[in-house]
Amino acid sequence: MTATEASRSFAAVLDSAEHGETIVVTRGGRRIAVIGPAPVGNGAALNDVLRRFQPDDDFAADIASARSVLEDKVAEWPVD
Repeated sequence: MTATEASRSFAAVLDSAEHGETIVVTRGGRRIAVIGPAPVGNGAALNDVLRRFQPDDDFAADIASARSVLEDKVAEWPVD
């Protein structure tokens, strides 16, 4: 599909992507973009991986060290 066609029918392009189709957009005969369905995922899968992941002692120490330098407070805007 040319860029002009995609521009004129963008809602239809999004509808096609929503239904699993991948659209290749061209300009001057060259591929410039690919529009397709967004990847599907959720936080449950990530939580599962993190729950099962057992970091070694060195990695855990590195994380603790990094966390120790973080501040819990958000800096307030300066008052004139």
